[in-house]
Amino acid sequence: MAEFHWMMDMVQTVDVGIVVLDRDFRVKVWNGFMESHSGMLPSQVQGKTLFELFPDISRKWFERKARPVFELGTRAFMTWEQRPYLFKFPNYRPITGSEDFMYQNLTLSALTSAAGKTDHICMMLYDVTDVAVHKKQLESLQVRMSEQQESLSVKSRNPV
Repeated sequence: MAEFHWMMDMVQTVDVGIVVLDRDFRVKVWNGFMESHSGMLPSQVQGKTLFELFPDISRKWFERKARPVFELGTRAFMTWEQRPYLFKFPNYRPITGSEDFMYQNLTLSALTSAAGKTDHICMMLYDVTDVAVHKKQLESLQVRMSEQQESLSVKSRNPV
Protein backbone atom coordinates (compact mmCIF):
# COMPACT_ATOMS: atom_id res chain seq x y z
CA MET A 1 0.00 0.00 0.00
CA ALA A 2 2.88 2.38 0.75
CA GLU A 3 4.27 1.88 -2.77
CA PHE A 4 0.90 2.79 -4.29
CA HIS A 5 0.85 5.97 -2.21
CA TRP A 6 4.37 6.86 -3.39
CA MET A 7 3.42 6.24 -7.00
CA MET A 8 0.37 8.49 -6.75
CA ASP A 9 2.47 11.21 -5.11
CA MET A 10 5.03 10.87 -7.90
CA VAL A 11 2.36 11.13 -10.64
CA GLN A 12 1.03 14.31 -9.05
CA THR A 13 4.40 16.04 -8.55
CA VAL A 14 6.47 14.98 -11.59
CA ASP A 15 7.33 17.85 -13.97
CA VAL A 16 5.49 16.13 -16.83
CA GLY A 17 1.83 16.42 -17.74
CA ILE A 18 0.02 13.12 -17.21
CA VAL A 19 -3.51 12.62 -18.48
CA VAL A 20 -5.33 9.28 -18.66
CA LEU A 21 -8.13 9.05 -21.21
CA ASP A 22 -10.70 6.31 -21.85
CA ARG A 23 -11.81 5.20 -25.33
CA ASP A 24 -14.29 8.08 -25.48
CA PHE A 25 -11.42 10.48 -24.66
CA ARG A 26 -12.89 11.28 -21.26
CA VAL A 27 -10.36 12.43 -18.67
CA LYS A 28 -9.75 9.92 -15.88
CA VAL A 29 -6.47 11.29 -14.44
CA TRP A 30 -5.23 14.89 -14.50
CA ASN A 31 -1.99 15.45 -12.62
CA GLY A 32 -0.53 18.50 -10.87
CA PHE A 33 1.44 19.65 -13.93
CA MET A 34 -1.76 19.78 -15.99
CA GLU A 35 -3.63 21.51 -13.18
CA SER A 36 -0.90 24.09 -12.76
CA HIS A 37 -0.59 24.96 -16.45
CA SER A 38 -4.25 24.75 -17.45
CA GLY A 39 -5.71 26.35 -14.35
CA MET A 40 -8.26 23.51 -14.21
CA LEU A 41 -8.66 21.26 -11.18
CA PRO A 42 -8.95 17.48 -11.61
CA SER A 43 -12.52 17.74 -10.30
CA GLN A 44 -13.34 20.18 -13.13
CA VAL A 45 -12.01 17.95 -15.92
CA GLN A 46 -12.73 14.37 -14.81
CA GLY A 47 -15.40 12.75 -16.93
CA LYS A 48 -15.29 15.44 -19.61
CA THR A 49 -13.86 14.79 -23.04
CA LEU A 50 -10.57 16.27 -24.10
CA PHE A 51 -12.43 18.05 -26.90
CA GLU A 52 -15.00 19.63 -24.54
CA LEU A 53 -12.17 21.00 -22.45
CA PHE A 54 -9.94 22.04 -25.35
CA PRO A 55 -12.04 22.71 -28.46
CA ASP A 56 -8.92 23.83 -30.37
CA ILE A 57 -7.64 20.24 -30.44
CA SER A 58 -8.60 18.61 -33.73
CA ARG A 59 -10.68 15.57 -32.81
CA LYS A 60 -10.04 13.91 -36.18
CA TRP A 61 -6.26 14.38 -35.87
CA PHE A 62 -6.13 13.21 -32.25
CA GLU A 63 -8.31 10.14 -32.85
CA ARG A 64 -6.08 9.17 -35.79
CA LYS A 65 -3.04 9.54 -33.53
CA ALA A 66 -4.61 7.53 -30.67
CA ARG A 67 -6.20 4.71 -32.70
CA PRO A 68 -3.01 2.57 -33.04
CA VAL A 69 -2.34 3.05 -29.33
CA PHE A 70 -5.74 1.60 -28.42
CA GLU A 71 -5.80 -1.08 -31.13
CA LEU A 72 -2.17 -2.23 -31.27
CA GLY A 73 -0.78 -1.14 -27.93
CA THR A 74 1.96 0.84 -29.68
CA ARG A 75 3.15 4.26 -28.63
CA ALA A 76 2.45 7.42 -30.59
CA PHE A 77 4.49 10.60 -30.52
CA MET A 78 4.13 14.25 -31.38
CA THR A 79 7.12 16.58 -31.35
CA TRP A 80 7.11 20.35 -31.18
CA GLU A 81 8.64 20.44 -34.68
CA GLN A 82 5.57 18.65 -36.09
CA ARG A 83 3.09 20.68 -34.05
CA PRO A 84 4.34 23.29 -31.53
CA TYR A 85 1.83 22.31 -28.84
CA LEU A 86 -1.25 20.25 -28.09
CA PHE A 87 -2.40 22.43 -25.21
CA LYS A 88 -1.81 26.15 -25.71
CA PHE A 89 -0.40 26.76 -22.26
CA PRO A 90 1.34 30.08 -21.62
CA ASN A 91 5.12 30.03 -21.31
CA TYR A 92 5.96 30.40 -17.65
CA ARG A 93 9.75 30.22 -17.79
CA PRO A 94 11.65 33.45 -17.19
CA ILE A 95 14.69 32.33 -19.24
CA THR A 96 12.64 31.53 -22.33
CA GLY A 97 10.22 34.39 -21.84
CA SER A 98 10.51 35.32 -25.51
CA GLU A 99 7.85 32.75 -26.43
CA ASP A 100 4.16 33.27 -25.73
CA PHE A 101 3.33 29.58 -25.30
CA MET A 102 4.87 26.35 -24.07
CA TYR A 103 6.37 24.13 -26.78
CA GLN A 104 5.48 20.50 -26.10
CA ASN A 105 6.37 16.94 -26.98
CA LEU A 106 3.70 14.33 -26.43
CA THR A 107 3.78 10.56 -25.92
CA LEU A 108 0.65 8.41 -25.98
CA SER A 109 0.98 5.00 -24.31
CA ALA A 110 -1.45 2.13 -23.93
CA LEU A 111 -2.61 1.21 -20.44
CA THR A 112 -3.40 -2.47 -20.51
CA SER A 113 -5.77 -4.03 -17.98
CA ALA A 114 -5.06 -7.27 -16.13
CA ALA A 115 -7.23 -8.96 -18.79
CA GLY A 116 -4.89 -7.67 -21.51
CA LYS A 117 -7.37 -5.14 -22.91
CA THR A 118 -6.51 -1.51 -23.66
CA ASP A 119 -9.39 0.69 -22.57
CA HIS A 120 -7.26 3.65 -21.50
CA ILE A 121 -4.29 5.57 -22.80
CA CYS A 122 -1.82 7.75 -20.97
CA MET A 123 -0.75 11.08 -22.40
CA MET A 124 2.63 12.33 -21.23
CA LEU A 125 3.24 15.98 -22.04
CA TYR A 126 6.76 17.38 -21.88
CA ASP A 127 7.65 21.06 -21.75
CA VAL A 128 10.41 21.47 -24.37
CA THR A 129 10.26 25.27 -24.64
CA ASP A 130 13.95 25.67 -23.80
CA VAL A 131 14.97 23.16 -26.49
CA ALA A 132 12.70 24.78 -29.10
CA VAL A 133 13.90 28.31 -28.34
CA HIS A 134 17.55 27.30 -28.51
CA LYS A 135 17.08 25.38 -31.75
CA LYS A 136 15.22 28.30 -33.33
CA GLN A 137 18.00 30.68 -32.20
CA LEU A 138 20.65 28.37 -33.66
CA GLU A 139 18.81 28.10 -36.97
CA SER A 140 18.45 31.89 -37.12
CA LEU A 141 22.17 32.31 -36.45
CA GLN A 142 23.02 29.77 -39.16
CA VAL A 143 20.87 31.68 -41.67
CA ARG A 144 22.55 34.99 -40.77
CA MET A 145 26.02 33.44 -41.07
CA SER A 146 25.12 31.91 -44.42
CA GLU A 147 23.85 35.27 -45.66
CA GLN A 148 27.04 36.97 -44.48
CA GLN A 149 29.21 34.37 -46.22
CA GLU A 150 27.21 34.82 -49.41
CA SER A 151 27.55 38.59 -49.16
CA LEU A 152 31.32 38.30 -48.67
CA SER A 153 31.56 35.91 -51.59
CA VAL A 154 29.73 38.35 -53.87
CA LYS A 155 31.97 41.23 -52.74
CA SER A 156 35.13 39.21 -53.42
CA ARG A 157 33.95 38.44 -56.97
CA ASN A 158 33.03 42.08 -57.62
CA PRO A 159 35.75 44.23 -56.10
CA VAL A 160 35.06 47.95 -56.19
